[in-house]
Formats: sequence, C-alpha cells, structure tokens
Amino acid sequence: MIEVKIESIRASLMSEHRVIILKEVNSDRFLPIWIGRYEAEAIAIRLQDIEVPRPLTHDLLYNTILEMGGQISHVTVNDLRDDTFYAYIAVNLNGRQLEIDSRPSDAIALAVRANVNIYVEESVMAQAGVYPEPDVSEEAEEEDDDLSAFRSFINSLDLDDLPLQ
Repeated sequence: MIEVKIESIRASLMSEHRVIILKEVNSDRFLPIWIGRYEAEAIAIRLQDIEVPRPLTHDLLYNTILEMGGQISHVTVNDLRDDTFYAYIAVNLNGRQLEIDSRPSDAIALAVRANVNIYVEESVMAQAGVYPEPDVSEEAEEEDDDLSAFRSFINSLDLDDLPLQ
C-alpha cells in the first residue's frame, strides 16, 4: 500500500463536482478522485478546523464507531473498476480488524476526523496516478531549442526582396 496525503480539493468549472487530489508521500505522483460537493465540504470543514453546531453525518458515524468501542486504524482506496474508485475503512473492534466498504470520499472524511493514514493500493495508483506536467519554463526552453532552426531561417530572410501586395 502507498501512503498518501490530501494535497487539495478543487472545484470543477463544468459541474458541481469536486476533485480531491491525493499526493503520494515521498513522491511527486498524485491521485485525483472526483467526489461530490457535500463530501468535499465535509472533508474541508475538518481540515480547516471549522466548528459546526451539530454533528455532520461523518461526525455521527465516527462518534458511533467510537461509542461502540471501535477505533479507525486507517482507510484505503483499494480498487478502480469501470472508472469508479472503491475504498474501505479499517476498524479495530473487539480484537478484530473489520474492513468496511466505502466510497473514497466518505472514507477520507472519516480519516481526517480520526486523524489516521490514508493509503492507496499500488494497482490503483499504477492505473490512475499521475505525475505533474513539466514546469512551463522548462517547456519553453525545450520549445526554444526545437524552434532554433526555424528562427535562424526566418532571421536569414531578406524581406526587402519580397514583392509587395
């Protein structure tokens, strides 16, 4: 399993959906996962330490697990099938470790409440993980190198010899 941290939550300009960006620890690889607006807000509220007057759904679930004697140990994004991510919440309860099926957004919302690690299976990261685009300044330098022959040709033209239209 690969440990990840929440890098950011971004809004889509095309829909009401959000994208949570998970960053692999000790690497530049990212895993973007589309999530709903309400799940994104539930995660952001906790990350920003915003106090709410009453428990939200994820707070209720977390409190229920604790009151029943359970402890969340970690969450894992464990599968990707038909463009849908799957996850589980690992709960220690009465000497057993339960793996409760979950949407990644709900699992992550619980992970931030329980302050536990978030993992991604290596196969999922291999399928959907992405590396950032090269720096724009590096791309510009590469383009300059590619265009140098063309630029030399243009600079060698004698524009005085061209017919006027």
